[in-house]
Amino acid sequence: MQTLVPFIPDNAPFTPEQRGWLNGFLAGLYSTAAASAIPIAGPPPSLKIAVLYASQSGTAEGLARKVAKELKSKGHIASLVSLEGYTPAALLDERYAVIIASTYGEGDAPDAVQPFYEQLCLEHFPCCENLSYSVLALGDSNYEQFCKFGIDLDNKLAALGANRIADRIDCDVDLDEPFAKWKASLYASIDDIVAARPARTAPSSSIAGTLSAPSQPSDTSDEDESNATPAHTRDNPFLAPLVDRRALTQDVSSKLTLHMAFNISDSNVTYEAGDACGVIPQNDIRLVDEILHTLNFSGLIPVQLPRAGSTTLLDALLNHLQITRLTRKMIEAYATIGQCHTLFGLLVPEQQAHLEKYTYDRGLIDLIHDYPGVLHDPADLVAMLPRLAPRLYSISSSPHAHAGQIHTTVAVVRYRSHNRERGGVCSTLLADRTPTGNRLPIYIQPNKKFRLPKQSDAPVIMIGPGTGIAPFRAFLHERRALGSTGRNWLFFGERSAATDFLYREELEAMQKDKHLTRLDLAFSRDQDHKVYVQDRMLEQAPLFWSWLQDGASIYVCGDAARMAKDVDTTLHTIVQQQGHMDHEAAQDFIQTIKDQHRYHRDVY
Repeated sequence: MQTLVPFIPDNAPFTPEQRGWLNGFLAGLYSTAAASAIPIAGPPPSLKIAVLYASQSGTAEGLARKVAKELKSKGHIASLVSLEGYTPAALLDERYAVIIASTYGEGDAPDAVQPFYEQLCLEHFPCCENLSYSVLALGDSNYEQFCKFGIDLDNKLAALGANRIADRIDCDVDLDEPFAKWKASLYASIDDIVAARPARTAPSSSIAGTLSAPSQPSDTSDEDESNATPAHTRDNPFLAPLVDRRALTQDVSSKLTLHMAFNISDSNVTYEAGDACGVIPQNDIRLVDEILHTLNFSGLIPVQLPRAGSTTLLDALLNHLQITRLTRKMIEAYATIGQCHTLFGLLVPEQQAHLEKYTYDRGLIDLIHDYPGVLHDPADLVAMLPRLAPRLYSISSSPHAHAGQIHTTVAVVRYRSHNRERGGVCSTLLADRTPTGNRLPIYIQPNKKFRLPKQSDAPVIMIGPGTGIAPFRAFLHERRALGSTGRNWLFFGERSAATDFLYREELEAMQKDKHLTRLDLAFSRDQDHKVYVQDRMLEQAPLFWSWLQDGASIYVCGDAARMAKDVDTTLHTIVQQQGHMDHEAAQDFIQTIKDQHRYHRDVY
């Protein structure tokens, strides 16, 4: 058999002189290797890995992009795929998969991912013993069902026989450290798998193929990653001047809701209607001073923070660490430092209800007052506190109608609990501690799943009580600025029309000039019996159904625990009654409009 000497092809990107030199080098290398009977090693083994994500607001997608990019840099063939529209049957074809899954609302899968999970949970679903996987679960420990969807998905795959190659890690809103820990464990396991596989050798007939990078499947969702990366992020926010702040509620109202405007004209910050504005908050200096005084610590003591590096204790407590609420991990750390048997007693599983009762509406100041004399080293204090998380507010402006500005609609949280006046960290910062003209660190959190229809003549139905009106104010201004001809229907609810009718003048003006086709209002306390937005929906059921038949898209924004569920139940009722369908057919209809991207929810 004739032995073929490897060569550089004529179409390779080299000059004739370079190609001649390389061909001579390869001929010599090949003859030496052949004479010595030494096999020429090919590239190290690589794995084909599916990076799957279940995302509602974009956080899981962003992390998945990072993982896919890092896996590719390690030589693996990584595909980035959303679980929206993904089928469990496709999962059966995968050998390796990593899944980043957000929990939404009260322990649910993100809306668009629910069909995938429901199919996975069908009785007699095939075993997945050929699948090796790992799950990163995202959630918010303020919710009772913390990370439930990620936990359920992990347990379901394990029950189906899949092989867990790295343990699931559950991430709270401060996710940098657990994300890094999960990646380290995952990549170590992948390296072990690669090391256990036999090394490949290059075929003797052509070494030229090994000189070019291995081809990988195109991933259109990753192609424009550099272009899609925002200029300002949580770790690199833009310092935006606060240029407007006005009350949307009347003085006699039982609560205060504010309209806020930030100037971004001298920045490269961009956003779309439907996105959220992240604000990096600052703790109340009075509370920080009380903590330092109670512990007898100087604020000038130097401390080390994982991301910020060396700083003072005052700066750490003011700008970097969460001090206004207690978590299980904080209680565990404090109990361990002080060997507090009472606190240890709250941490046993049987006392979970008592632990939740103690931590509810309490913060660090309560803990150090209730169990004094525990902390003597500022480093222990810093180590036990989680990172101060940004607050996200739905943007209530349109970039086309409000050029150079970002508007938000903020409900100010103030209350008294355990003999202490308390408030929301960020809402009171915006309301009380930031003079107009001062700058605050902000960034944009894109919400790709909450966008207006691409068709400018498509009708939209918007359901947003309270501050849930924010994105719909943006939608209305956006559609007007772009000249969209589609009809607009808004359901808005609050406590009282006299005190809590947010953006009243704007909405009534839009209704008068017909830009707002319909405005249905539900003020719960303006009559003997409570009336909510879902009640107004049911009252207008025939017309609601007619709009759906005309291709209307539905948008819901606001409280996930009650309002969003009640609205969804009412929607099913309308479809059943007006469409003359049974329960199962109504579910299929609503799933269809979800698949058509006509049912969107931004609930929290």
